[in-house]
Amino acid sequence: MNKISVIGLDLAKNVFQVHGIDTDGEVVVRKQLKRSQLRQFFARLEPCLIGMEACGGAHYWSRELTGLGHTVRMMAPVFVKPYLKTNKNDRNDAEAICEAVQRPNMRFVQPKTPEQQAVLHLHHGRRLLVRQRIALSNHMRGVLSEYGIVMPQGVKVISRRLPELLEDADNGLPMLARHLLAELKAEHDQLIERIECLEGLIKAWHATNSVSQRLASIPGIGILTATALAATVGEGQDFRTGRQLAAYLGLVPRQASSGGKARLLGISKRGDGYLRSLLIHGARAVISHIQRRLRSGQPGGNPWVEQLLLHRHPNKVAVALANKMARIAWVLLARNETWNPVRPV
Repeated sequence: MNKISVIGLDLAKNVFQVHGIDTDGEVVVRKQLKRSQLRQFFARLEPCLIGMEACGGAHYWSRELTGLGHTVRMMAPVFVKPYLKTNKNDRNDAEAICEAVQRPNMRFVQPKTPEQQAVLHLHHGRRLLVRQRIALSNHMRGVLSEYGIVMPQGVKVISRRLPELLEDADNGLPMLARHLLAELKAEHDQLIERIECLEGLIKAWHATNSVSQRLASIPGIGILTATALAATVGEGQDFRTGRQLAAYLGLVPRQASSGGKARLLGISKRGDGYLRSLLIHGARAVISHIQRRLRSGQPGGNPWVEQLLLHRHPNKVAVALANKMARIAWVLLARNETWNPVRPV
């Protein structure tokens, strides 16, 4: 058998597809491997280039195969799709991955360390609990509204006001509804405690990470955004410019240009939607602070944002500011600098 130079590996839970070629582009190996066979198969091979899609388990296998001496490259599935010749199946997917990883202009995904993955899992676990808390809160508000009781808005309003309503015998709540609301409130309070616990772990990691601390010095970027950026982007070496980071986060306009005529649409909303939402929420907080200062007769503190607010809707200004925040974050990461509010970036 000729020496294998490039392998396309289609990842899965239990059955993996391997497509390997030699230096002449001839197919050398095309086979399925069970999970228990995969590491042993690559341990017997001489070092080669391995391509795989960036999906669940990809970072783990990247570390494992790199440890065996191979060169591993991960790609976004959307960049592999154009190289799929015919119907989608594991065999054709592995061949497409093998073809895509050889392209000189292909964009690759930087492998994450176990620590980076753990921090991101904390973020996504917290977001899951927050969604559950919101769903539970909305359900309890809906039950109360059926009996003419409308609760004010707020995260902890239910925990504070519901016990009084359950003890009030004159509000018309049936006993069965009181038992239901008591059970749901207990679950709601537990969710709040779990969310606070995860936030405490995120803050503890932030206190030990210099990259996250430098990012948190940027106005509009708090601990949640800083830790998510540090865990996702790392040192920012995967991006040549700040605009590339903004484009990765979906904060740049979509294009529908043709015939030399540029036509820009709304933001692309590609890439990491979680990070994009954190940056935009942070930008909204900055804009709200500036507007309060302006209403009280004080200087806003950010002339660039103040000028935009004169001609644009605050929502558009928030996206523009989030774009700028992403570019500033890249500068701090790539150049190992700290935020300086005096010096323009």
